[in-house]
Amino acid sequence: MFSNKAHIKRLTSNFFSLSILQWVNYILPLITFPYLVRVLGVELFGILALATALISYFNVIVDYGFNLTAVNEIATHSNNKKKVEQIYSIVITVKLLLTLVSFIILSLIISIFEIFSNNWEIYLLTFGVVIGQAIFPVWFFQGIEKMKYIAYINIFAKVIFTALILLFVEHEGDYHLVPTFISLGFIISGVLSIVLVRNKFGVRFSLQEFSNIKRALLENWHIFISNIFVSLYTTTNILLLGIMTNNTITGYYAIAEKIIHAFGNILTPLSQAIYPLLSKKYFINKKYFFGFVKRLGLIYTAFSVVVVLIMYIYSDLIITIVTGKADQHVIEIYFILMFTVMTIPLGPLFTQVLNIMKLKRSLSKISRDAFIFTIVFAPISIYTYSTIGLAVVAVFAQIFIISLCINKITTTKSKNNENIRKA
Repeated sequence: MFSNKAHIKRLTSNFFSLSILQWVNYILPLITFPYLVRVLGVELFGILALATALISYFNVIVDYGFNLTAVNEIATHSNNKKKVEQIYSIVITVKLLLTLVSFIILSLIISIFEIFSNNWEIYLLTFGVVIGQAIFPVWFFQGIEKMKYIAYINIFAKVIFTALILLFVEHEGDYHLVPTFISLGFIISGVLSIVLVRNKFGVRFSLQEFSNIKRALLENWHIFISNIFVSLYTTTNILLLGIMTNNTITGYYAIAEKIIHAFGNILTPLSQAIYPLLSKKYFINKKYFFGFVKRLGLIYTAFSVVVVLIMYIYSDLIITIVTGKADQHVIEIYFILMFTVMTIPLGPLFTQVLNIMKLKRSLSKISRDAFIFTIVFAPISIYTYSTIGLAVVAVFAQIFIISLCINKITTTKSKNNENIRKA
């Protein structure tokens, strides 16, 4: 049960480690984010946001759903070193292959579309983030419930690229240094983590048979498709805005969205820390598992409501800290997107639950439906009401996907209970 002392000790350690990392993730952007907005201006910040949005698709491709499935597998076989080494080697191999494919696709996109070719060097420099995340086995550390190492390495790298940005980005002409330093930080993190996995845990990379790689690709297909759709309905907003309007308007929306996500992801450490434990306990006591998930969802919601109230009361102060003034363009978008802070924490929780319940195909369909909702209504809303229209669509898309997740979990639970009673 969850009262087991060893489990509670690990959970507490992982939670505090990830919480420290999360606070660093808040503190450092509070320094760099406002600094970049003021030094580079809204238009150049919009260009960087557009590059980040495009590159995020490749992060999803390279991740290929392993952020869920590999954690589950490592946690399940954590006492079998040979099996752990096989999982580790397969995942790293697939990620490196997908990184190469992603770079080829990015090169083609840059060469074909003018909107991207105008700032081609920004996109190539930002791609370093994909390389760094490909070789950083976050899923490994999560699976063995040693998340303090994720915190240590990430904090070290983030401090480095933050310092470099503050030291060398002094005017608009230095904007290309921003993706350079950020990519450098991610790549350093990845290299350090690979060394740590080998030296600290004795887990070594080995070449894998093609059959193992093929099996991993097939088994993760539905989670991958789900993550693609999730990425599409979240980051496509910025891309559509950039294509249909201009870099300045995109910059306003990106600033507001970045603030919202900072507050919405406060509970991310708890969600990440508790996932391996949920994976193990589902098969032991399903009744307790669902009761715990329900309580966790209520806690997330109650906490998020308090956060939204604080965001509302101190809205002018928060936006002034970031942009240097209470910019009306940002405030209007901020007030609408603020409602998503109550749904953002529930997304990862329900995604984890659906994966644990072996409902990968359903998760893929839910994400697909959310993407269809966004791709249908977002262009119309942007054309009619610009950033305000897009913000409204973003709120309803979040509500839509959470509703679908809750419905699928509850109906599947009811069917399982009915089958148990009949048996």
